[in-house]
Amino acid sequence: MKGSVSASNTYVAGSYGEQHRMKWITAIARNSLFLGALFALFFGAAVTSTLWALQLSSKVAVMSASAAVTAVQHREAIARAVARTKAKARIRRVIASIPVVGAVAFVYFEDQDLREWLEENPGKTRADYACEVAHLSAETVDEVLADLPQALRPHPEFVLGRMHECTDLDYSIENGEAE
Repeated sequence: MKGSVSASNTYVAGSYGEQHRMKWITAIARNSLFLGALFALFFGAAVTSTLWALQLSSKVAVMSASAAVTAVQHREAIARAVARTKAKARIRRVIASIPVVGAVAFVYFEDQDLREWLEENPGKTRADYACEVAHLSAETVDEVLADLPQALRPHPEFVLGRMHECTDLDYSIENGEAE
């Protein structure tokens, strides 16, 4: 019986070692699967965040380019608004130039404006300047007249009727009659 007891003890001992080894292998496999899944999750997150960053970078580039194009387009509108403001100021100077000193100041300021305009627009003439001034003044005359007190405000048609027609000026320039 001793032999059978020891044989059964060995069998139990071998069975316990085998169970222990199976638990160990199962634990390693389970940990390996967990680490593999964790690696796949982190790798996927890294790839996704990289693609997201690239997508945002491209959106920023597109928006920057769009902003640059918009800025270029609005430069012309801003230049036109500045020219309208200058025309409005010019009309105010004309109205204020009724006294003799005001007339001298008007001539001086108008000459300064002409010189600046000729520097900004090389290749253009005094006739071109007169045409642009007449056009911008016609656009802003209502605004200027609205700023005047009612008792001093002339009818807009009265003022516009005395302004030089730009189409006549353009015709005379084309035929070489200007200047």
